[in-house]
Amino acid sequence: MKKLQITSVLIAIFFAIGFSPEVSGQSLTGKQIVEKAYNRDTGNDQTSNLTMTLINKSGSQRVRKIKQFTKDMGEVEKSIMFFLSPADVKNTSFMSWSYDSDKSDDQWIYLPALKKTKRISSDSKSDYFMGSDFTYDDLGDRKLDDDIHKLLREETIDGKECYVVESVSKDEDYMYTKTITWIIKDNFIGLKKEFYDEDEDLLKILSIKKYEEISDLLIITNSEMKNVQKNHKTSMVLSNVQVNIGISASKFTERMMMRGL
Repeated sequence: MKKLQITSVLIAIFFAIGFSPEVSGQSLTGKQIVEKAYNRDTGNDQTSNLTMTLINKSGSQRVRKIKQFTKDMGEVEKSIMFFLSPADVKNTSFMSWSYDSDKSDDQWIYLPALKKTKRISSDSKSDYFMGSDFTYDDLGDRKLDDDIHKLLREETIDGKECYVVESVSKDEDYMYTKTITWIIKDNFIGLKKEFYDEDEDLLKILSIKKYEEISDLLIITNSEMKNVQKNHKTSMVLSNVQVNIGISASKFTERMMMRGL
């Protein structure tokens, strides 16, 4: 199983894995840590309520309520989210399909004002999603071999011992030159992830605020992405999380995006 997506926004970006910290008596390499994270068991499907709060540099907030679903279908993982409020984004929906193969993610957004579903092009993956600090690329599935992974060091953060892994993009045109992730050693949850821009300057920091055990799985339920260059941040809080409830594959279609909940 691949990691579930941002139902997972939270999803895609942080790691929660359960495996022995040594392989054949040797310490894990950076790539092995990330590979284990990518392959962890997160269940067959998930659904939750998502509260997305956008906070600007003056402290003003915009709150958005979302219902989201994710299903792992083996070679493809599908996720869909429906905006419930406020009125200016109500009935907007977003869908992403991520593949085990080298095929790029497929993503769509439905804008009710236009009554039209739009496919997200590869040129638009660096655009920010619905005014948040997450790009469309952040909401997709980063492939293991897209980056060179290096274990930099071990470090204690918030009282927890972590591996610190640097992942450098092999694509010189990719929007992030590298990321650095702090991963807890005893349960392999990522506490923090830094994103560096094309000039190798720190751009964003993703932080875990809370995770819970739900249906014997560790689920990230509160996280925050901060754009340090714009002093803007996005809070993501999950509630009513349900795992392995048998979500139908028919939920993840363009027709369902337009139909809504």
